Amino acid sequence: MHLPINDKNPEKRKIGQAVEILRDGGVIAYPTGTVYGLGCDLTNKKALERVYQIKGIDRKKPLSFLCPDLSEIARFAFVDNTTYRILKRLVPGPYTFILEATKEVPRLVLRKRNTVGIRVPDHPVAQALLETLGSPIISTSATKDGQVLMDGEEIEKAFPALDLVLDAGPGSALASTILAFSSTGEVEVIREGAGDLDKIPGRTEQ
Repeated sequence: MHLPINDKNPEKRKIGQAVEILRDGGVIAYPTGTVYGLGCDLTNKKALERVYQIKGIDRKKPLSFLCPDLSEIARFAFVDNTTYRILKRLVPGPYTFILEATKEVPRLVLRKRNTVGIRVPDHPVAQALLETLGSPIISTSATKDGQVLMDGEEIEKAFPALDLVLDAGPGSALASTILAFSSTGEVEVIREGAGDLDKIPGRTEQ
């Protein structure tokens, strides 16, 4: 199903439709503020499996997810005081943080050494989805054969098994910047994408 939605003031009825699909184990495409994401409710194991199947990726590949705010990050990852101060400057925004996971994170989405990628988006549609669902949403980029799909109709054609495409207009071709945090307080730029690197204190580049 293809559902156009206002990118600045998303209609509550349409957000409700999308959340109902997510709660039923559905997989949707939705705007994140950078590239479109393909995702599901983080807590639904069957839906997680479907994300891997629909995207056509190896189940060993870790998946990141979106949280509504900084306090929710602290539920799913260990955040020390130094890291907290840095995160506070960067959320919400186009940054994905690699952090040590808590036991709240499903094993299926964990990276090596029990780390996980978490982002707080600044897109009104993504925020409305998170607030209404009350649970994190998986976020893997809407790419096919290495190409970023920026148009809702393109995404629907590329991934016909999706239950819903929330179309908020053209997305970006630039993915989020990925940051990893060390125990010494250094921030390593794993992937440079959207976002201002000058806002990141103590950064090193891979």
